[in-house]
Amino acid sequence: MALELVTLSAAPATAPAAGAAAVHGAISAAVQREISPVGVYVQHYLRRLDKAGEAACHLQDHADHAAAEAARAVGSLALDEDEDEEETEDLLELDPKAWKEQDHYAVLGLSKLRFRATLDDVVRAHRKKVLRHHPDKKAAQGHANDDGFFKCIQKAFEILTDPVKRQHWDSVDPAIATDIPSAKAKGDFFEVYRPVFEREARFSTKTPVPELGDADTARADVEAFYEFWFGFESWRAFDYLDKDDVDSGTNRDDRRHLEAKNRKQRETRKTEDNQRLRTLVDRAFKADPRMARFREEDKTKRNAKRNAREEEERRAKEAQRAAEEEAQRAAASVAAQEEEDKKKRQDAHKQFKKEQRALKVLFKGANYFAAGTSAADIAAGTANLDKILAAKADVDSLVAARTAIEAAHAAGNGAAAVSAILAEL
Repeated sequence: MALELVTLSAAPATAPAAGAAAVHGAISAAVQREISPVGVYVQHYLRRLDKAGEAACHLQDHADHAAAEAARAVGSLALDEDEDEEETEDLLELDPKAWKEQDHYAVLGLSKLRFRATLDDVVRAHRKKVLRHHPDKKAAQGHANDDGFFKCIQKAFEILTDPVKRQHWDSVDPAIATDIPSAKAKGDFFEVYRPVFEREARFSTKTPVPELGDADTARADVEAFYEFWFGFESWRAFDYLDKDDVDSGTNRDDRRHLEAKNRKQRETRKTEDNQRLRTLVDRAFKADPRMARFREEDKTKRNAKRNAREEEERRAKEAQRAAEEEAQRAAASVAAQEEEDKKKRQDAHKQFKKEQRALKVLFKGANYFAAGTSAADIAAGTANLDKILAAKADVDSLVAARTAIEAAHAAGNGAAAVSAILAEL
């Protein structure tokens, strides 16, 4: 690497005089070092680079450098075979032209880590694979023109070191299941649904992702879990599955047409995936025993309020009915009493008339208790009867007068009894 000479500008006019300056040390000599582009800081740096520009070029340069390094160290480096995944015959015979169908993690020996593999893991795995399968080493072993798997390695490295391309690959990684429990899934709810939600959580654009919890999880946490998943936003993309290569278009119109087809297919797959996630959440929400318990508790509370309200209404109706019945009884009692009083008055009136008639009959039978038989005497007796009837306005006094006159008349002195009664008037 050539060293560049840097010429410093002259000191500004406001700088101290030359005599006031002091040299405390000399600049050390330049040292050339080789730096590997690995580590979390490199990952952050690459994310800030253009997705299809500088990052791709940088990583391709690294891949070329690693391949060249492997060519120089073909016969001098031994690999630790115990740490490597087994390379099956099918894996080694992969067609580099069908690179979209290959398992990039399996090609680099990262099947166990997969999406959990860091950029450091990818770089180290790539180095091992390059050292083992570089065409120069194959040629030294007598396998000329055997670079098919090496091309697969390079493609896998390209995909897994590009943040965007790797995200596209991870979105459709065939090793990650996409099935969800059926609506009638049997078994423990948490054992059935927990691994599914943990699997899908890695696609969330928001972190942290709330956990499913267990049977004792607080209601607020359970409701927060479902609120998060009902509004789940996934970064999953389906660009990797594009069937048409836009760059294969012969002109701008063809490329636009191919891109439109790809975009439509991506949107369709994204819609289907969102519907799959929504179905998962709906089924879990419906099957969750905690939600069933919460609904039952809410129902009990609603019923308690309703029962209390109904009991209050029942008591009010009973009180109203009792008051109405009491009023009816009171009215009936008053009416009965009035009827009884009326009957008594009628009976008393009848008795009074009866006594008056009896007294008149008594007077008539006694010739009105007149002193003689002349018309004047009879008229005087009749006047006495009218006075007694007018004075005796109640039955008792009338009965007493009649009884006294009857007794006196029976004794032969009825006229004296009449005179005595008249005298008391």
